[in-house]
Amino acid sequence: MCIFTDLVEIMDTLRSESGCPWDREQTLESLREYLLEESYEALDKINTQDYQGLKEELGDLLFEVIFLAKIASDMGKFTIFDVIDGIREKMVRRHPHVFGQARADTSQEVSDNWHKIKEAQENKNYDSVIGGVPKNLPALFRAYKLTKKAARVKFDWDTVEQILDKMEEELEEFKEALASNDREAMETEIGDILFVSANIARFVKINPETALLRANGRFEKRFHYMEKKLKDEAISMEDTPIEEMEKLWEEAKKK
Repeated sequence: MCIFTDLVEIMDTLRSESGCPWDREQTLESLREYLLEESYEALDKINTQDYQGLKEELGDLLFEVIFLAKIASDMGKFTIFDVIDGIREKMVRRHPHVFGQARADTSQEVSDNWHKIKEAQENKNYDSVIGGVPKNLPALFRAYKLTKKAARVKFDWDTVEQILDKMEEELEEFKEALASNDREAMETEIGDILFVSANIARFVKINPETALLRANGRFEKRFHYMEKKLKDEAISMEDTPIEEMEKLWEEAKKK
């Protein structure tokens, strides 16, 4: 028997009357946090190149998909096999250069064709050019996706230098808000600064969410280095002068 079918049958058993009480109680809404958690755990394994861990996390993510589809099936909406058939049809439709008569000799041509086909379908589903961007995305990544869609109808800067000028403008406005101690204005300007940052990243074809994740990783490694160095010398971090910590920080960067 197919391994995938085995997994589907395990899910059926867990949700049955003789199965698991916890699994039977779950809803689409209650599983949202687990779907998000498993996705981030898989991303973490990719970032650390932990392939054994990635294999396990992809399994967990696959099980979440089967779990959600089972609940939808119990509601009479669709089954996991409807999900598979839908993505099968979509992949064939989105790759006319492979399964049809279209031509696409470069990855850029593939991307252009993909977005044309996708937008033709989305235009039927949404009233706005920037519709269809999930509201639950991390805010920085959502800013990237929103402006990427807007750019497809030429609502964009011409050069990255123009966006950098905009960043300077937003920084000055934040300084003014800071000087006046206007908390609401400060929040607004911080949001604008982050939004412009996402635009700079998009313009130079860098995913800002990935860039920030890696920046977080670099910060953690360097901070842990400082902690270890101070601990090895039996020195409390709280009692360490900032100048000494900055020295250790630069040392960590070099390593």
